[in-house]
Amino acid sequence: MSLLIRARPPINPALAAHLDERAKSLENRIADRITSFVGSMPFIYVHIIWFTLWITLRVESYPFGLLTMIVSLEAIFLSTFVMISQNRADEKRKALADSEWQTVQFEQRQNEELIDLSKQILNLTREVHRITAASDPRTEAH
Repeated sequence: MSLLIRARPPINPALAAHLDERAKSLENRIADRITSFVGSMPFIYVHIIWFTLWITLRVESYPFGLLTMIVSLEAIFLSTFVMISQNRADEKRKALADSEWQTVQFEQRQNEELIDLSKQILNLTREVHRITAASDPRTEAH
C-alpha cells in the first residue's frame, strides 16, 4: 500500500494548466505531497501505531513530556500545511474563475455578433419586402 495518495488528473483544462504550472516548483511539489499524505487515512494509521508503540513500549513514563513536545511541534507544522493546502485550493478556484470569465467574455462577443447578424437579416428582409411590394403591380402606390 502506497502512503502517498495519487489523485487523478483534473479534466478541466484550466485546472490541468494550473497543476502543470504548480509542478514546476520543487517547493510546491513537496508541499503537495505532504498535504496529500497528511490528509489521508494512512497518516492516521501511522499515528495510531506510533502512539500505541510509544505508550506500550514505555519509551518514556507518564505524562509523556517528550511525546507531547513532538506532537506539539508536529501540530505547528501541520497547521502550516493546512494553510498551504487552503492557499492551493484558493489558487485552483482562481484558475477556474479566470477560465470561466474568459468563457463568459467569449460567449458575450458571440452573442453580440449574433444580435448584429440578426439585425442585418431583419433589415435585409424588410428591404426585400419593400422592393417586392414596390415592384408588385397589385400593390397601390401611396
